[in-house]
Amino acid sequence: MLYLLLYPLREVFSPFNLFQYITFRAAYAAITALFLSFILGPFLIRRLRRWKTGDQIRADLPENHHSKKGTPSMGGILIVLSILLSTLLWADISDSYILLILFSTLWLGSTGFLDDYLKMKRGRGMGMKWKLMAQALLGIGIGISLLAFPLKEGFATKTHFLFLKNVYINLGWFYIPYVALVIVGTSNAVNLADGLDGLAIGLVGVAGLAFAILSYVAGHAKLSEYLNLLFLPGSGELTVFALSLVGAALGFLWFNSHPAEIFMGDTGSLALGGALGTIAVLIKQEILLLIIGGVFVIEALSVILQVSYFKLAGGRRLFQMAPLHHHFELKGWGESKIVVRFWILAILFGLIGLSTLKIR
Repeated sequence: MLYLLLYPLREVFSPFNLFQYITFRAAYAAITALFLSFILGPFLIRRLRRWKTGDQIRADLPENHHSKKGTPSMGGILIVLSILLSTLLWADISDSYILLILFSTLWLGSTGFLDDYLKMKRGRGMGMKWKLMAQALLGIGIGISLLAFPLKEGFATKTHFLFLKNVYINLGWFYIPYVALVIVGTSNAVNLADGLDGLAIGLVGVAGLAFAILSYVAGHAKLSEYLNLLFLPGSGELTVFALSLVGAALGFLWFNSHPAEIFMGDTGSLALGGALGTIAVLIKQEILLLIIGGVFVIEALSVILQVSYFKLAGGRRLFQMAPLHHHFELKGWGESKIVVRFWILAILFGLIGLSTLKIR
């Protein structure tokens, strides 16, 4: 919004020329999201306590989780609000990439909010079937829109292939279910990782920073040529959104660090996961998402393996509990130790993912 309002006035007031630089706007988007979280956080926590949105702790979780009963949930409202306001303020809101990523975040944030609200009111959410349907509809909708209105001619159904220069996989009509799979998978993977104080939001912040760098490169003609990436005009604006996400993540972590004052709930986890998946789709880096989001992949795989092994092995378990972070809790690791170690792994995966830009 500021870009559209102030940049045209650069001839009148030369400092407004700064608004042409994505790096300037993205940095201040992160700062804005961070301060919005600091300002709105205490107010929202008080409101959520008054509305009795306290999280209901499952009986089968490790003993230390039962002390968290009553901690306000639906904190994703704070995250989504901070991201949206800062992005609207600092991004070029006429950009197609920004419109798509904002729609995706709002759609899945609303889905998660409805699920959290129903849990608060009747003790059970909207059900996995309906959540999956909402996620899949979003993915299909984005896939169809990208086919109907390609952001780059000739590349609508293509995606980057790792490690090889200028090699793309053409998915044809499978592109639509592929997009749906990426968005459904990512949003649910973040949801599964949201089980310890500060865990999921820290992982999202690291992934968001990596995708901010990738978005900037994809939207920069010289850098994308140098690194043999597909140049996507306009995609650099996603850097503003991605750093808004990082700022909101840091702001929420202020309140969500152990012992947590608030949980993000499905409102946050579905919106954040969907946002990461949508960015990956828009900049054609869906495969790289598997590396950058490596911890999310491990968490999701631990659940799949646990369920499969339980059925095949006649009721025996592969892990003491899934997702994997609960397994380490039952092995005696402290909650903060697990969270920090998973963050370290996320940073490692992020660095490996970014290093593939040169390994081509």
